[in-house]
Amino acid sequence: MEHIDTVNETAITTFLLLGFGNTPELQIPLFLVFLIIYSVTMAGNLIIIVLVIMDHHLHIPMYFFLGNLSCLETFYTSTLLPRVLASLLTGDRTISIGGCFIQLYSFGTLVVAECYLLASMSYDRYLAICKPLQYATLMSRRLCFLMTAASWLCGITVMTLVLSLMSQLKYCGPHEIDHFFCELMPVINLSCSDTTLVTLVGLTVSVIDTVPSCLLTMLSYMCIIAAIIKIPSSDGRKKAFSTCSSHLIVVSIFYGSLIFVYALPKKEALREVDKVFSVFYTVLTPLINPLIYSLRNKEVKKALKRVVNKCGISK
Repeated sequence: MEHIDTVNETAITTFLLLGFGNTPELQIPLFLVFLIIYSVTMAGNLIIIVLVIMDHHLHIPMYFFLGNLSCLETFYTSTLLPRVLASLLTGDRTISIGGCFIQLYSFGTLVVAECYLLASMSYDRYLAICKPLQYATLMSRRLCFLMTAASWLCGITVMTLVLSLMSQLKYCGPHEIDHFFCELMPVINLSCSDTTLVTLVGLTVSVIDTVPSCLLTMLSYMCIIAAIIKIPSSDGRKKAFSTCSSHLIVVSIFYGSLIFVYALPKKEALREVDKVFSVFYTVLTPLINPLIYSLRNKEVKKALKRVVNKCGISK
């Protein structure tokens, strides 16, 4: 009996990411789609990072946060899409347990950091629009730095706690993860150890990190919209509403998909739906964010022209 138990609990060394199913005819089209998305995402975010660093006109709180968001999105996308592209191109969907944990830790840290960074950005816009006379005093450089550092620190702290618990789990098989990346709950569910504690901690930190930051972000934009309504100029209201509505759409997609995937109870029937919602916050929001928050902004466009002229690329 002891021998049988030992055999049954033989530790596995790799996981198999099932990805988007066994559909060979879709592998190349999916590869091309994700390659284009990855290229555009990286280009857009890197342009913003360069502009924020090089152009002194953008050295203000709003663009400091946007630069940090673009930096975060660059790492965020790079933790997932290169691995997805490689598996689509080669057909190799295996990943070592260590590699899976590294991906999970990096991705989880960036997701938590983005939740708090988006909340910080919404608070910055709230102060700028609703308290313009006090904005310069309230939103100091020191506060900007502290809010950004706190966002990253929260992500690191949360994922260090979760991964320290997960590292104590044993994995004896099965080894198939029905996802396109190492996502928290599918990995935990493969363990042959008692996962009660780590599951409880994972769900708790998921709720704590998504719901309050989401509510704070939404509350900030509601106050902004209330202030915009009071603008006497119809053109001014239209312009402000256009900007805020775009921001709200992106934030709603990000938080909505996060809450669905992490904060709601899991059911077998919703597994495929989870994958779809995961694509929203892992692939689409990093693509849309630079377009919505920055590249449509007139100041960013002017900064791009100044940097291009400074580098001697255009006459």
